[in-house]
Amino acid sequence: MNAPQTEPHLRALVLTADQRSSRTSTDAVPQALGLLDHVPTLRSWERTAGDEFQGLLDSPAALTEALLLLMRDGRWHVGVGVGRTETPLPPSTRAGRGPAYVDARRAVERARTSAHHVAVEGDAAWCRHLESALWLWHDLLDRRSEKGWQVVDLLAQGLTHERVAATLGVSQSAVSQRASAAALAEELRARELVTALATLCLEDR
Repeated sequence: MNAPQTEPHLRALVLTADQRSSRTSTDAVPQALGLLDHVPTLRSWERTAGDEFQGLLDSPAALTEALLLLMRDGRWHVGVGVGRTETPLPPSTRAGRGPAYVDARRAVERARTSAHHVAVEGDAAWCRHLESALWLWHDLLDRRSEKGWQVVDLLAQGLTHERVAATLGVSQSAVSQRASAAALAEELRARELVTALATLCLEDR
């Protein structure tokens, strides 16, 4: 007796973002798509409907980068779906099908009522832990001041504390204090944790 045939599929990450307060603000989707243009995806980022857009990814590191950009931007409810997508993949992101897409929709609906504006749904036991990590990471980013971001961005470019101090016209001690107040070390650990948990979600079959 032949074994039952299973539908071809690919495990992937579907990110769906919905603009906050879209009825009282200008359309931010084009700007967001430009912001995310360098983040690698299986299919291009694409507006799905109204003030929503979506991306299909298979890289946990790429997901982390996209989430960082969207959470920093502060104008999005973000849902992440983890699981199977039907193959062959269609040319268009919004034409994709499979449980991961359904879970991304459920996640963004929950994100709309979450204080952290981000949620994760999927078929892996690690999804809840990924969501918890995202909540903590969001709160770190949300408390960071503009001065904190200035220091973080310059350090991310590879500048030394001395060069950052010279660029900003402050002392090296002030740079260290701003980095500490910005929770730079903790936030970098949060990024690592999110990437690790997303990897476990993809590997958990």
